[in-house]
Amino acid sequence: MLRRLDLARRSLMASGAALTMLMCGGAGSNSSEKVLYSFQGGADGIDPESIIENKSGNFYGTTFQGGAGGADCQNGSNGCGTVFELAADGTEKVLHSFTGGSDGTFPLSLILEKTGDLYGTTLNGGGSTNCYEGCGTVFELASDGTETVLHAFKGGADGGYPSTLIRDKNGDLYGTTQGGGNMADCDGYGCGAVFKLKQNGKTATVYAFQGGTDGTNPDWLIIDSSGNLLGTTYSGGGADCGTVFRITPEGSESVISTFQGGSDGCNAEGLLADGSGDFYGATESGGNMADCDGFGCGTVFELGADGTKTVLHAFTGGSDGAYPGGLILDKTGGIYGFTQRGGTGTCKVYEGCGTVFKLAPDGTETVLFAFGGCKRGCLPGWLLKGRNGGFYGSAFGGTYKYGIVFSIKN
Repeated sequence: MLRRLDLARRSLMASGAALTMLMCGGAGSNSSEKVLYSFQGGADGIDPESIIENKSGNFYGTTFQGGAGGADCQNGSNGCGTVFELAADGTEKVLHSFTGGSDGTFPLSLILEKTGDLYGTTLNGGGSTNCYEGCGTVFELASDGTETVLHAFKGGADGGYPSTLIRDKNGDLYGTTQGGGNMADCDGYGCGAVFKLKQNGKTATVYAFQGGTDGTNPDWLIIDSSGNLLGTTYSGGGADCGTVFRITPEGSESVISTFQGGSDGCNAEGLLADGSGDFYGATESGGNMADCDGFGCGTVFELGADGTKTVLHAFTGGSDGAYPGGLILDKTGGIYGFTQRGGTGTCKVYEGCGTVFKLAPDGTETVLFAFGGCKRGCLPGWLLKGRNGGFYGSAFGGTYKYGIVFSIKN
């Protein structure tokens, strides 16, 4: 998911300040964590983002920077990002290095097709001059590493700065953009849009956010059995703390819930559906407003089919974590996720090194792993439940300080 805290992580990595500012201590003592791969900061990539798994137990992912495809990306020499494959034994192979031109810059999340082809987005690049370093792309990557740009955003009505993708039962792709859409709103930058990319290559804007009660800056989408798109906006909605929205196949948007910025949370981070009509999600801030400098450390919430919202857990910023994201729902009703800060580690500037946690259906939290220091990873940014029942994800740090892919036993 494209999160604003992620953008802070990326800014640190891009500026080269991460190594001096993290101030992390030694490795964590929890032996359940294993570093599968530590990025070296060159052609193999810098700052891993999303991780997905195929049926064979191999992983695919993106790095926000690094690679061999171009040096003329943000701050000059860090590279424009990669798509990589990681075997179960930890062997990494770069499938594509972005060049920073028409093929895209700074890749984000991926989805995997049965054919073995990958689809994803880049935050920038694509050739448009309407955005800083381009307005982003949607791309396809064949199993042999051949990249095809399916759409290059222009930064206007079609949107700009795409984040994530999903595919419907007809094979069409849907996604969100952080900017663009209705260019009369949000100081002329646009408030974001939901787009559709058909199999024939045609792109359409499904809905352009107005920046008022309907929300601003949409994030991850899900599709229900009726073909409705559901998701969250990071901001907007009256209190400027985000919304939960529904968009019909005809493009009509309605707001299901609005965050008020206090105990109910602020800055929503996507939705999960449990199959019975209820939804779950996280907010980056809000909750216990006495914590995290008075902004709150974030929440995990449940949203009933009738629109009733219940905060299951409000983070305190201590050992339980702070700033949650990456939720996963299991068949028993347990909720798993990560926090980008908090825990028991010694990343002083950022109030702890982050955690992986589990919430019971009643909201009781168990910290499964607390990152102890950046030598073995810190500040996690992605979480996946593997086919073997364990958890896999990406984080800052590692042996070479350019990020890791990790596993944690459940």
